[in-house]
Amino acid sequence: MNQFQQARNQVLNQIKNACDYARRDPATVRLLAVSKTHPSQSLREMYQLGQQCFGENYLQEALDKIEELKDLDIEWHFIGHVQRNKTKQLAEKFDWVHGVDRLIIAERLSSQRLDTQSPLNLCIQVNIDAQDSKDGCQPDEVAELVEKISQLPHIRLRGIMVIPAPDHSQAFIDAKELFEQVKPQH
Repeated sequence: MNQFQQARNQVLNQIKNACDYARRDPATVRLLAVSKTHPSQSLREMYQLGQQCFGENYLQEALDKIEELKDLDIEWHFIGHVQRNKTKQLAEKFDWVHGVDRLIIAERLSSQRLDTQSPLNLCIQVNIDAQDSKDGCQPDEVAELVEKISQLPHIRLRGIMVIPAPDHSQAFIDAKELFEQVKPQH
């Protein structure tokens, strides 16, 4: 068993244990492998082991990998902060974008998504615990963003994304409550 298979199996086992604890079907959870800085050949090996979803946060590195691995049916996720000047490539090349924190970014992604593509899956990034070093909208801005982004024609709003401070378990509770508050709007 190689290092990728061993690491993947360990994470899948942790997911199964968490699902058992939460009384949730593990089949409803998908593992997103963060593949930044790993070469394309490593992703190819992971794909052959069954990993289909890969997350990147460096756009140019991701675009190179997408081109090199276009023969594989990979679901590509962009997990970095989205800059206005990068939206066209994100809209055209990715299946998911996790770091949207402003309406203008979502509007650009929607308008730049090709009509032949399925809607772009999008998560709103929320700075759940007001860290100065983190990107994301404020929790009190989420409801309005959900309302407006939900109306965009080439976007499928899928949820919120948070990166809480280490050892800040309250942030997960806050994020869940925020999600439940805005879920009926979508």
